[in-house]
Formats: sequence, C-alpha cells, structure tokens
Amino acid sequence: MSEEEFPGPDLVVAGAGGGLIAALRAAQLGLSVLVVETNEHFRRGNNTAMSTAMIPGAGSRWQTEAGVDDSPEAFVADIMAKTKGTADPVLAEALAGVSARLVEWMADDLKLPLTLVTDFSYPGHSSYRCHTVPGRIGTALLDAVWERVAAEPLIDLYAPARLVDVTTEAGTVTGVVVTTPDGTEEIPAKAVLLATNGFGNNRDLVREHLPEIAGAQYYGSEESRGDALRIGTGLGADTAYLDAYQGHAALATASASLAGWATVMHGGFLVNREGQRFGNETVGYSEYALESLKHADGQAWIVLDQRIFDACESFADFRATVESGALKWAEDTAGLAAATGINPAGLERTLEQTRRIAAGDAPDSFGRTFFEAPLTGRIGAISVQPALFHTQGGLRVDGDARVLKIDGAAIPGLYASGGAANGISGHGAGGYLAGNGLLPALGLALLAAEHAAASASAPESS
Repeated sequence: MSEEEFPGPDLVVAGAGGGLIAALRAAQLGLSVLVVETNEHFRRGNNTAMSTAMIPGAGSRWQTEAGVDDSPEAFVADIMAKTKGTADPVLAEALAGVSARLVEWMADDLKLPLTLVTDFSYPGHSSYRCHTVPGRIGTALLDAVWERVAAEPLIDLYAPARLVDVTTEAGTVTGVVVTTPDGTEEIPAKAVLLATNGFGNNRDLVREHLPEIAGAQYYGSEESRGDALRIGTGLGADTAYLDAYQGHAALATASASLAGWATVMHGGFLVNREGQRFGNETVGYSEYALESLKHADGQAWIVLDQRIFDACESFADFRATVESGALKWAEDTAGLAAATGINPAGLERTLEQTRRIAAGDAPDSFGRTFFEAPLTGRIGAISVQPALFHTQGGLRVDGDARVLKIDGAAIPGLYASGGAANGISGHGAGGYLAGNGLLPALGLALLAAEHAAASASAPESS
C-alpha cells in the first residue's frame, strides 16, 4: 500500500498503558493516532493496570479544597531530597509542573473520579499530593481511560501487534515497523511515542544494570523487555539512570498480590523468620525490597492488627490479598507463630519493643519515628516477598518527552514516556517516591502529545 493511499497516522503510540493518555490528548488536539499493543489483554496485563493508581499532583484543586499547601517547587524539593540530589532536574521540574494540570485534565476531560488521598502519608512526600480512583487500583484507572479511548474516532488500536522498529529519513521519524501474527509491515507516521515500559522482564538486562535486585521476584508486565531501549539506541539515542528501579517489599508470597505499604504507614512492621525487624520500614517500600533480600532472605511478614486492617480496606489489592487467605490471624503471639512459622520468642520480643516505641516509651534503634499506635487485640501477619516492579531508567528525554541523542539534540518525531524514558527517581531504588512511576507514564505522555501537536501545526520552515 503506497503512502498516497494511506498517509499514516499523525502519531503512533507503542503501548496501551500510560501511553493512552498521549493518544487521548493528541486526538483532543486534532491528531490521528494509532496505538500499537502487543498484548490483547493489556487492560489487566501492563504496569499501569498493576499499579495502585497513585498520581502525584502538586498544587491541585483537591489540595486547595483540603487545605493542603503544596506547589511544584515543593514537589521538586521532595524529589531532590529523596534522590539525594541525583534526579534529572529538568525532568523533575517538567513533571512536577504538569502534575496538577494532569490530574485536573483527567478529571475534567476524561471524567475520572479522582480524589486526594489524605488518610495516610507516603514516605518522602511532604504533603498529601497523591490522587487516585475508587479502589486505589490501576485496573480501575485504565478501564476508565480505555472507555474514553474506545469512544474517540481519531484513535485506532492495533493489537496484537509489536512495534519492532522506527524508520527515519535524514534523522527524522518517518514511520514504524510492526509485526503481527500475519507478518511484518511498515506504517508511515509523523511521530512516535515509545510507551512500552522498561526492561524489568529482560533478565539479562536486569542482571547487567540492576544486579542487586536480580534475585527478587519480577512483578510487572510481561512485555517490559527493553524494546524501547533497543529501538532508541539503534537510532543514536542516549540513555540515563539504567540502574534505577522501583522495588516493593510487600508482594504477598502465596497470592502474588500487593499487600500494600499502607499497612506499614498505619503502624504495621516487617519481621524475618526469627521474628526480628530489620530496618526502618518507613523509608519507603521501594528500597525496603533490597533490605528484605539482604536481611530476611527474601521472606518476611507484615504484622498488623484490626485497626490497621480496617484502615487498609480502601485498597482493592489489599482486599484481594486478604480474600486469597494470605492474612493469618491469631489471638496471641504463640498462635501467630504457629500459623506462620515465625520464631515465637523473637516475635514476642519485637511486639513488646514496638508497643513501647509506639507508646513513646523508647526510641527505635532503626530510626523509625512513628508507629501511629501500639498493636492491640488479635494480631495478624501476611507473608511477603521482595519484588522488582519496574525499571526507572531508559532513553534520555527532555521536558517535552523528546528522545535525545548523545550530543543532546532531539531526534525529531521520537518521544518516550514511562519506563521507556529515564525517570525522576535518581539511581538505585532509594529515590523512588510513591506515584513517581505513574507520573512519568502519564505526564510524559501528555507532554509528548502536546509537543507533537504543536510541531504538526508549526510552519515547516520553523
């Protein structure tokens, strides 16, 4: 088929997760869009769907209504503090700057029922700034987004189909190469957004760039194979922060569902087989995955009580974990030890220590500053394992999500978002803030669509 017969879409989006935000924004601005997706069941299989749907928005109207004083500058300061000054400052400022507009646009234009999470604070955020949907689960978020995509005449979905390459002429994007069960075809396009996530499911790349977490369970999209890295570097793109990742220390062992870190932030704690705590759990769930690997041999338990259980029921993932039978209850320490295999003497000592710390009668040797309240009544435990959720490094991009070459010049027409791009978590796992995986997925997608639309309408001489 010739280009005259089929001129191709204005924008090709590779990946039907956070990239759908780019598709919707681009269509809203008058561009034709083709979404290329490998997995026909993407609404349940990608990292957006597997998230807790937490989207940071600094300076949003929900914050104003709740009396929360926040700003993009404060958000950037939190990012820099958590990453010890190593995050990409240009990207941090761009994403913090667009964050409130993003969540308000999603509520107003996409009709998503977003609310501000104020029942607990995530580690590293100085303000309540995470916004989410009912159930606090990514599938609900993605289903709502997909409903809008399906109703948009300017957007077409091509699935199952894998984008395997991007074609260029004189360094400018001209189209894509796509494989399907029926073969390979080239599709002309004016711009391409790589939104295929990172390389978490490519064990060779994980061992090369993230050796410290290579022994953990991978919990993410099967399609996160590093396609964007391969395609982008093949076109001369630079890469950044390939050693960055989001881990999680609370993946339920039996059900492979997310027990959630709200359990900890409401006063729960983790113990190893000996019943001992092994660190300050409130530093963050991402870096605590490595602590669990190091000090609990990859097998830990979250200990909680009825109060914490009640506080966490707003999370659909937590409810699913409980419904799977992963939570064990007992009336006393001996009963819980028998139900879990935890050393009873060690567990008893730890329970007594944490009760004293929570009551303000003793400091925590690990530096944890709050437990909210001592555990009382019957106690429960969920067996959890550390996991690699997604990588946080990728193709280097600018504040418009344009992919950059090693010399810093942009590759005209090529964009990247989410795990396909470098993130704002610095190096390793310790710089990750809750929502800073989803924000680059959605925020960079929005920025890419707006830049592509502006470029399409600009005079060719510009």
